[in-house]
Amino acid sequence: MQFRQQALAKLQSPEELDLPVRFARPQGWLVLSVTVVAMAAASVWAVTGSVTSTVSAPAIITHGQGSYLLQSPVAGQVTAVLAKQGQQVPAGSPVLKVRTAKGDAVVRTLDAGRVSALAATVGQIIQTGANVAAVEKVARTKDPLYATVYVPAENAASIPDDAAVDLTVQSVPTQEYGVLRGHVKSVDRSAQSPQQIAAFLGDSQLGEQFTKKGRPVAVTVRLDTSSATKSGYRWSSADGPPFKLTSMTLASGSIRLADQHPVDWLLP
Repeated sequence: MQFRQQALAKLQSPEELDLPVRFARPQGWLVLSVTVVAMAAASVWAVTGSVTSTVSAPAIITHGQGSYLLQSPVAGQVTAVLAKQGQQVPAGSPVLKVRTAKGDAVVRTLDAGRVSALAATVGQIIQTGANVAAVEKVARTKDPLYATVYVPAENAASIPDDAAVDLTVQSVPTQEYGVLRGHVKSVDRSAQSPQQIAAFLGDSQLGEQFTKKGRPVAVTVRLDTSSATKSGYRWSSADGPPFKLTSMTLASGSIRLADQHPVDWLLP
């Protein structure tokens, strides 16, 4: 009670009544002004600014038409391998000679293409239906290369048409030659199973590798061409690597997604 009376007495003191009331110090007004300006700038940026994001996923460089697994129509012992890995062959080209109970038989390609892998060796016993080779469907070795990026299915809808893509090629030192440039050609809207990927690439191991984190969507990337590089394609470095790219080369793709306004993140 004593403290309350002292406070009232001080307020009623005549010498205190003519003093001006100080609402805020100049430093306080400065801080308030800066805060208001910063909030206004942030609001304008949230509406008019844009944020770029990317999605990264495993990729492989091919000629774009896919591959097929060549299976032996007969059982027996391989007596000769008639094709070489990397060889360009026409349809009906001999790949293996097999000694069967009824005599020698020849395993031939079904379509023209490039022999990307051989799974049979001389002396090996094979059964009917055994995978003996993988053949990439390509008419000419000079046909352009494409990249297939296996993107998580939940990101497929956010990939815009002709989006820019950077590809880190496994066989090319990135620090020295940079990344390979490209743009999205098409997006397959259906998720792919390991079997579908294996059938397209002619490699069951790649089918399992690209689906470790779930069934992805295949994004076909058109590689940017350049007459100034040895590879014939555009790189982030001026010259790129001093050699040509080959099909079935593994890579990692980074796809630029559609730009977003920050305010969109706050909207339902």
